[in-house]
Amino acid sequence: MHDYRAEFATVAIVHLLAVASPGPDFAIMIRQALLQSRRNALLSAVGIGTGIFVHITYSLLGIGIIIQQSLTLFSILKLIGALYLTWIAIQCLRSNAGAIHVDTDNTPAQSGFAAFRLGFLTNVLNPKATLFFVSLFSVVISPGTPVGVQAAYGLYMALATGLWFALVARFFTLPRVRRAFGRFGHWLDRLMGGVLLALAGQLLLSTVSGEESGD
Repeated sequence: MHDYRAEFATVAIVHLLAVASPGPDFAIMIRQALLQSRRNALLSAVGIGTGIFVHITYSLLGIGIIIQQSLTLFSILKLIGALYLTWIAIQCLRSNAGAIHVDTDNTPAQSGFAAFRLGFLTNVLNPKATLFFVSLFSVVISPGTPVGVQAAYGLYMALATGLWFALVARFFTLPRVRRAFGRFGHWLDRLMGGVLLALAGQLLLSTVSGEESGD
């Protein structure tokens, strides 16, 4: 029987480096943890972890390679992702001092489903995640690895992603951490809005650059 431990170790290390790097998921999680209840922050973490299953599914089916190789399809994906991040960024930037606060009561200002959906869509509509998983399944993971083993890798990455962001949620919902950030009030939301807007702009620029290089 083939030993896949070395391959799994490589997958785990590459995934750890990717999930810990700054990006839309991380920005959203910090905002959720600091400005929402711990329950909602954890639900957003679950949403991000669940979104991984979407990437795993199309990667296993080979659809990811088709998306990557089609300039039109990938440009559409990047455009949708950029528009979604822009929409979230606008919500942040339009916030006012009276509306933004660190939620300390037991009644979340955001519904549980909305918190889960935010994490899920942020991850699913992230084109960088698409590139990561397509590259992982085409370069790091051997084509000869059984589909069942590849699916097990995917399950691990989904669970590890959810756990990582759950830890982020736990840390940033600690009372002392919230008090430290609470001084910034609504400026925190504006900062997160600016970060998300910059990420959206980066996606739009890469879309335009990609189309020009394809001409």
